[in-house]
Parts: sequence; structure tokens; C-alpha cells
Amino acid sequence: METLSRRRLNSVTSRQNPLVKQLRRAFTQAEPTPDGHIAIEGVRLIEEAIRSGLRLHAIFFSKSAGQRAERLLLQVGKNVETLVLPDEVFASAVATEHSQGVAALVTPKKFRLDDVVAPGALLVVVMGIQDPGNLGTLLRSAEAFGASSVILAEGTVSAFNSKVIRAAAGSLFRLPCVSATFAEVLPVLRSHNLRVIATSSHKGTLLPEADLKGGVALLIGNEGAGVSREALAQADERVVIPHSEKVESLNAGVAASLILYEAARQRSQH
Repeated sequence: METLSRRRLNSVTSRQNPLVKQLRRAFTQAEPTPDGHIAIEGVRLIEEAIRSGLRLHAIFFSKSAGQRAERLLLQVGKNVETLVLPDEVFASAVATEHSQGVAALVTPKKFRLDDVVAPGALLVVVMGIQDPGNLGTLLRSAEAFGASSVILAEGTVSAFNSKVIRAAAGSLFRLPCVSATFAEVLPVLRSHNLRVIATSSHKGTLLPEADLKGGVALLIGNEGAGVSREALAQADERVVIPHSEKVESLNAGVAASLILYEAARQRSQH
């Protein structure tokens, strides 16, 4: 870390340092700190956060981070708190067992429900997805295929879970996400004339035959149970993805990705 001496660095050795405690808490609770910061880890994710315009509150390096630290310091403003920690202190605060030795507290963009629902929009409402990898995949696909936003309804894993953030590969930093119950979401969708289309593994309109143009809210349910009966009763249509009868259902992240791709394909033709 000798080359890092060109920049003001704060050497911290205590696990009880306030910023180290904030980092640990943000990773452990998978929610923003009281000051609104979330924890992220790894060179590429921190670079994505910077490119996406997120404000860095603090950046942490283990003493063995070496060239990875140098690479990031070239991109970090001088007003960002920079801490160097003993390897064991760093390891006590982060989420992964085999870390790259870099982590950060960043401030995500904030949105309200009214900000993310608009006439003609394609958006995704997620209900009950528990697997962080599935939600991260869905967020990445939602951005890739032109969804305007993702609404995280009840029973869904936190978008700020470290595994969700890694699987989303930066999409969480750019794609508007809002947490709200389905009861809160539904009247807003109706007021903007969005059709609610629920996914089903058993019966419904075959995906190639479904009309996904115009204002659409795709309702994606739990990995095992799918969309709740109450939500299905409120849907305007059900869509099923054709697949082999040997397979009971598709992974929720995969299913959402296929439907989003079909929606993007249809919408690009108009």
C-alpha cells in the first residue's frame, strides 16, 4: 500500500470505528443505514456505482488490496472518506468470505411510487421472490430489456442484500426500484391505465400470443408458490411460458427474463 501514501488515508485498526460499524451493519441488515447509505463490495461494483452517478460516502481497503486500491483511488473524489483496515478487521465487516479487499458505503437514488409509474410504461411488480440471485437476475434483465422500473412488493428479499446487488451487476444503481405492498401499487397502476399481467406456470395465454405492448405491469411471483391468489384475482391476464411438461416450473429470474425479452421484442416493432 506504499503508493497510496500520495493520498490522505485514514488508517483504522478498530472494529468499533463508527464507519466500520456502519459498513458491517449495512451488510448484515441488507438495508440502508440511518443516514441512507448501502454497502457494496468489489472493484467492478464500486466502479459501476461511480459511473451510475451514486455518491460515495466512504471507501474501505484491506491492507493487502494492493493494485485494486490504486485503481479505485484514481476514480474517487478527494471528499470521500478513505479508510485502510487490517485484513482481519476488513473481513469482519464485509459479506463475502473471499473478498477483493475493497468495499464502500454509497447513497442509492431514491424514488417514490408515483415517480415510477407512468402511462404506457413497462414495469415489473415482484411478489415474494426470496432468492437473492433470482431478484438480481430480474433487475439486470429489467434494465436490459427496457423496463422503466421494478416495484418490490411484500415477501420479496431486500434489493440491498449483497447477493442481490452482485447479481444485478450495477442495474440496481440505475433502475428505479420502489418497495410497496400490492394493495398500494394496484390503484396507482389502474390510475395510469396499465394492464396487470401475471405469470403462471400452468394456465394462461401462451407467451408468444400475449400482447405486451402499451402500458403493462408484469406480476412475477414466488419461486415455488407463484403469484398469490389474491393478486391473480386482480390481474387482467395470465401468461404462461411454453416448456416441457417434465419441468414443473421455471426459475423466477429466468421466467421474468423471457417475458421481458418478448415484451421488448414486441415493443420495438411499434
